[in-house]
Amino acid sequence: MTRELTPREIVRELDRYIIGQDEAKRQVAIALRNRYRRSLVDEALRDEIFPKNILMIGPTGVGKTEIARRLAKLVNAPFVKVEATKFTEVGYVGRDVESIIRDLAENAVRMVQGEHEERIRARAEVLAEDQLLTLLASPPPKQAANPIDLLLRGRQKEPDMSDEERQRLTGRRAELMQRLRSGVLEDEELEIEVEEGTPQLEVGGASINIGDMMGGMMPKKTKLRRVKVKEARKILTQQEAQKLIDMDAVKEEAIRRTEQHGIVFIDEIDKIAGRSSASSGPDVSREGVQRDILPIVEGSVVNTKHGAVRTDFILFIAAGAFHVAKVSDLIPELQGRFPVQVTLKSLTREDFVRILSQPENALTLQYAALLGADKVRLTFEEDALVQIAQAACNLNDAGENIGARRLHAVFEELLEDISFNAGGDEMPEVELAITSQYVLDHVKAAKKADLRKHIL
Repeated sequence: MTRELTPREIVRELDRYIIGQDEAKRQVAIALRNRYRRSLVDEALRDEIFPKNILMIGPTGVGKTEIARRLAKLVNAPFVKVEATKFTEVGYVGRDVESIIRDLAENAVRMVQGEHEERIRARAEVLAEDQLLTLLASPPPKQAANPIDLLLRGRQKEPDMSDEERQRLTGRRAELMQRLRSGVLEDEELEIEVEEGTPQLEVGGASINIGDMMGGMMPKKTKLRRVKVKEARKILTQQEAQKLIDMDAVKEEAIRRTEQHGIVFIDEIDKIAGRSSASSGPDVSREGVQRDILPIVEGSVVNTKHGAVRTDFILFIAAGAFHVAKVSDLIPELQGRFPVQVTLKSLTREDFVRILSQPENALTLQYAALLGADKVRLTFEEDALVQIAQAACNLNDAGENIGARRLHAVFEELLEDISFNAGGDEMPEVELAITSQYVLDHVKAAKKADLRKHIL
């Protein structure tokens, strides 16, 4: 499983997408590996080993959120990312922070359910194919107008089929199966019965399924849909998979994973840190949010619709720029629950150049792929990358420093003309190399302004 990666392997995976910030990568790698190490410890001692929560400190755009996002894909564990500011919105001060754990449990259920579906997919596809053949051989009767008609129809005895009819139907099924597997019938239309969506109720900014509230007492309504065979196959496969899955087992495994391997990333935690000199006003409400978050970080039991979740062994990773507030402005109890504090460094021009050339998802590769769809083969010379990086630095120096996010703005300005003119059947395939001169001509910030002429 992916969570058995060693710390060195985890860092190596993160290096594929994130430049620099080696200390932060090492700390999250150690924390993840410790989850696996703890699972091998004797059970008597295991409950005494708690995760060492991490606080990442650094300016915006240096990789804090990206590290968390990549971890979500890297580890086979339930993961949820929340913004701390969500709990300080007008009208939602002290909003139900336990929703963090409920979202985490929901993600775990989806994850485990997906794994179970993968295991029984082959069987579900066979059953779905059988249903498709039945529908193609003998389309279903029109849906009854009301439940009473359904009951009456259900009580009526189905007429017996003669041997000749049964043989004819068998022969037709064999012919249809051959045509179905050859792909001839993919665009044929048929009617299938699907469940109607259960009404959603909006409460406190969250959607609640009325069917869940009623504990499944409400009968599920169905309707007839006319779809193509290729779409019907997907719908029927999904329906058959749902019937084969033991949802009680799924929920039990999901709760276990949430408790033992869950990871919560709390972003913008500095926004709920009150200034030490303040004694009233908004800082009081921020402190209230901290006190609401504290119990789930310390360890408590949160009730979810899938079962009770104990939060003692969930790993919490928090992040914040701390430009105005300081870490010491957080309440002492919350500070103590994040013993590992890592400071991320601001990015330099050299870092920007590496960001543009080394990661597997580099912006240069992304824009080349996008414009490649319109027959523009885009390449970037090395000197051009230096000029792009310098333009991003100039913009960060002149205004708000938003780190690597500034590169997106530079690229949009740089490739605006190309993106606008590319496309259309009449356009031939073109090769375009972005040079340093092209960057200087199309990005205003690439030319460093001489500030001396503005000095009086």
